[in-house]
Amino acid sequence: MNQKKTKKKKITRKLLHKYRLVILNEDTFEERLSFKLNRLNVFVVLSLLTIFLITATTLLIAYTPLREYIPGYSSSVLKKSATELHFRTDSIQQVLHDNEQFYASIKKVLEGDVSTPNINKDSIIAATKYEASQVDLNPTRADSLLREKVDKEDKYNLFDSATTAANFVLFPPVSGEISEPYSVKDKHFAVDIVVAKDTPIKATADGRVIFAEWTSQTGFVLILEHSYGLISVYKHNASLTKGQGDLVKAGEVIATAGDSGEFTTGPHLHFELWSDGYPINPINFIDFKP
Repeated sequence: MNQKKTKKKKITRKLLHKYRLVILNEDTFEERLSFKLNRLNVFVVLSLLTIFLITATTLLIAYTPLREYIPGYSSSVLKKSATELHFRTDSIQQVLHDNEQFYASIKKVLEGDVSTPNINKDSIIAATKYEASQVDLNPTRADSLLREKVDKEDKYNLFDSATTAANFVLFPPVSGEISEPYSVKDKHFAVDIVVAKDTPIKATADGRVIFAEWTSQTGFVLILEHSYGLISVYKHNASLTKGQGDLVKAGEVIATAGDSGEFTTGPHLHFELWSDGYPINPINFIDFKP
């Protein structure tokens, strides 16, 4: 026990034993500064200084831009750029998805893959029989907004409001001999007109370009949307002079004839007419004779 007490006293004396730190002038040995120290004070000061340095370094790394220069930490500019690119990529994917659905629906229409549901008209009439007193004929807010929207669309409609189905005329896109006629049996929902290469192809009526692209099978293809649910298709072109979204007038040049694509045997125009999603024989409405 005495030995343990003696050791503790020695350690305490060493920690509390006072020393004097003197700073002298090297030339004159004049005393400049002096400090009274002991080992315990030095240990406490060094510990506090170490804790302060660690805390300050941690705060600098965590809450200042200096952390960008330390390996392992990403730049805030890079994070912002990556976030913007993520949103742009998501938007582009959504646009591509919408375009794919749009092109798929056009493809079904052009291939005649349109199914008509069987509807029992009698059951519909029976289910919708109402007494006049049971029907509220006052226009709702939604109905008023819809009428206003339709009025504005009619005001800025591409086609003249005076145009009616009676005087709606289709012009021949080209003139020439028909090498392959319209045939439902052979699923050839078009007429092939033989023409010289680079012959100007004209719009059969006023409309808007809804498709103008290259396909491996039918070459340069252009599709126009007209009024009254009418769509005209021009395939195997050598080149296109109009792009998607362009407005065209009847008789305006939209392409030049050629033999592009795999399904062709020479320069000609593959011309299709579709009405409300169903193919129709162009010969019944257009005279292609030169």
